Amino acid sequence: MNLKKHKLTTVLALSLGLFATVVTAQAKPNIVLIVSDDAGYSDFGFQGSKIMKTPYLDELAKQGVKFEQAYVTAAVCGPSRAGLLTGKYQERFGFEENNVPGYMVKSCLSDDDMGLPLDQKTMGNYMKELGYKTAVFGKWHMGSKDEFHPMNRGFDTFVGFRGGARSYYKYDPDDSEVKTENRLERGLGNFKESDEYMTDVLADASIDFIKENKNNPFFVYLAFNAVHAPLQSDKKDLVNFPNLTGKRKELAAMTLSLDRACGRVFETLKKLGLDKNTIVIFTNDNGGPTDSTTADNLPLSGMKATLLEGGIRVPFIMRWPGVLPANTVYKKPICTFDLLPTFYKMGGGNVAALKDIDGVDLLPHILGKNTNLPHQELYWKGEVGSAMRDGNWKLLRFPDRPAELFDVDKDAGELNNLADQNPERVKAMYKKIFAWEQTLERPLWMLRRKYEGDAIKRMDVYWNRK
Repeated sequence: MNLKKHKLTTVLALSLGLFATVVTAQAKPNIVLIVSDDAGYSDFGFQGSKIMKTPYLDELAKQGVKFEQAYVTAAVCGPSRAGLLTGKYQERFGFEENNVPGYMVKSCLSDDDMGLPLDQKTMGNYMKELGYKTAVFGKWHMGSKDEFHPMNRGFDTFVGFRGGARSYYKYDPDDSEVKTENRLERGLGNFKESDEYMTDVLADASIDFIKENKNNPFFVYLAFNAVHAPLQSDKKDLVNFPNLTGKRKELAAMTLSLDRACGRVFETLKKLGLDKNTIVIFTNDNGGPTDSTTADNLPLSGMKATLLEGGIRVPFIMRWPGVLPANTVYKKPICTFDLLPTFYKMGGGNVAALKDIDGVDLLPHILGKNTNLPHQELYWKGEVGSAMRDGNWKLLRFPDRPAELFDVDKDAGELNNLADQNPERVKAMYKKIFAWEQTLERPLWMLRRKYEGDAIKRMDVYWNRK
């Protein structure tokens, strides 16, 4: 479609309150969703870091909308991705804990049976219904059996690995210690390692897919394993951080590689003339694990596996040229499960037809057509208790200590506990959490006590943070 004609179509659609919903396949916007892994909240230039070098993502933030209070649905990656992909609280279908082989109680399910339940539709399913070509590149973590495979869950293309973490360098094909789920896979069952650094492998695969589908509407879920452990940088990037040492230096180099890979995807879109009609989103799956990788979540308290803000609030950028305002900040709380209905609407779908989701279409809120909060209430449940937001108030409920209450609009670091001053509010929010929990399924698998204990220790590290 002629670019001027496309812009005219977009303007007309907006004037009718349709938020760029278009009917012809050629006019459907492409969507590229990029999710980094275990990155710190502040470990990007656009988030204020003076250490990390992320020029491409910084430029993306200038070109789009940065979200100040973006949340994930869980403080660890498996459940968080399940909520992202289904548009709902993953606890509603029992995906409450991380599906990590060896850490689960065997009486519930075998390791191989831990995956996204087959009765749940994914973003891939929904976008295929709208005529999109769909692809996953990178970390899947939604189950290792073939029945859970991305290409059996609504995605046309897959290059990545089925598990939750792997080396950034090639595995020896004869190493029997390497699990199949962690090997590089192209398609379904075609396992073949690459000589390239993994971050570059995933960017290359994404670029190839975009080139092959430049004449079709496409949805790319680019799920980098960067910067998840193991801390293995592309050695050529270490020289850029002469003043850093140890883990922090490795993490900085890995973040630079991640940014450069994102930049190559952005440049491909531009060279192909697709950037003006492609929505790009960048976010992260949960808070950074400060204790193990030195990830920086300041000014937030907490880290991965905690329900403090540093465990569940993440960087988030959305760019759609000509539709979303550039270089702006959206300050109200959103959640990554909002992406599914937002994408569905962007692709021409009827959001009202999505009956079994918790997310909302974000476009009316971003564009100022709806000035209400996207969510008055948000909930979290995990190894170390539960949490909820009710407007600007956040309640943390623990198994081993009194609940705490914070005004996170004024106190994002959760340093000023207001529970004693607001006993009625605490009581009311407790009741809401209990009522929400009654709508959930029992967990399909449970963590072993030792692993749960590790999560509680992480919370304890930050509990005396004052």
